[in-house]
Amino acid sequence: MGATVKVWDPYVRMFHWGLAGTFVVAWLTADELRDMHEFAGYAAGALVASRLLMGLVGSRYARFRQFVRSPGMVVAYAAAMVRKREPRYIGHNPLGGIMVIVLIAMMAALSLTGWMQTTDTYWGVEWVENLHETLANVLLGCVALHLCGVAYESVRHRENLVAAMVSGSKRKPDVGDVA
Repeated sequence: MGATVKVWDPYVRMFHWGLAGTFVVAWLTADELRDMHEFAGYAAGALVASRLLMGLVGSRYARFRQFVRSPGMVVAYAAAMVRKREPRYIGHNPLGGIMVIVLIAMMAALSLTGWMQTTDTYWGVEWVENLHETLANVLLGCVALHLCGVAYESVRHRENLVAAMVSGSKRKPDVGDVA
């Protein structure tokens, strides 16, 4: 692989795979195994809460200020992608940064609406159940879009991003890369 640089710390990697795992478990157990479904939802909510904290005080590439970009930067990056001239980012690129925020927000909303259904106030309330199910379906679509983006970037920049999220390491920056 050549020279590498550590990007994703153990917390970010455990959060990423933990959140993915809790979503899969919750999705697969939604209609059959209520206790496991609820446990996965609570675990996802706890992971989101910890990620919000680490987004403020975590390592360099975990911090929101490192990857949340202005709308102008996002548009410019998307335009560069269309022309196949987008730079390689060592952390999240501007579109990837938006996806991180969307996935965290969607999972937070999903966890919240799931919890609401366990309270006396919202138990059996149809709009809460419908919102929870709709959020799960929209989140599934966002996950699919995320996977497409990972595949595109992996091919485009000749770097296995799945392996990077396992090892924490990426290829060292080249000239023109954004660190």
